[in-house]
Amino acid sequence: MQQMDGVDGPTAELSGREKAYLYVRDQVLTSPAATGSFLSEQDLATKVGVSRTPVREALLMLQAEGLVEMVPKRGAHVPAMSGRQITELMELRGVLERHAASRALTSGRVPLESMRAALAEQETFATGASVDAARAFIDWDGRFHQVLIDSAGSELLSNTYAGLRARQLRVGLTALFSASDRQHNVCAEHQAIIDALEVGDEGLVHEKINSHLEVTLQILLRA
Repeated sequence: MQQMDGVDGPTAELSGREKAYLYVRDQVLTSPAATGSFLSEQDLATKVGVSRTPVREALLMLQAEGLVEMVPKRGAHVPAMSGRQITELMELRGVLERHAASRALTSGRVPLESMRAALAEQETFATGASVDAARAFIDWDGRFHQVLIDSAGSELLSNTYAGLRARQLRVGLTALFSASDRQHNVCAEHQAIIDALEVGDEGLVHEKINSHLEVTLQILLRA
């Protein structure tokens, strides 16, 4: 399912189950406010414009991915991410991003212009105080990192990283609301990664990636 377009992409050709899956994964589960709540199949069906059956199927798929828990007689529960799960997520991101950066440097396919473009878009939402602005900021954050991952030229690597989308959006929004001026600091950290890539110093690139992820991790663990 990770290969499908997001909810803001083409969906006319998608089945009801796929539409429900994308809506819950990208719009519902990414909100920190959803943590601890139970999801109503009927409410979701109404919002997506499908019957309850494809919603139920989508929730079972999300349960298989560990994103929701199906509780008898209660429905789909959105569990909180533990400190261990957040730490493991950031560690996995580091492994994937450092590997992609090394591959990009070795092959000469460093996506500087695409990363600069993603950062420029992200910066336009850095001063927004609304939830929508924060979501857009984190969405561009994900695109920034995905560009680097995709530059490695590995479909499996790209799909693996894209599969972390829902978790990354949720923790990203939590981090934004848990630290003052986090948006501007994120942009500065992204610029540091770009600068290191432009220099072509693999060790420095890894250092900047590690620093960026570690700052986010510490904010999340304190939240």
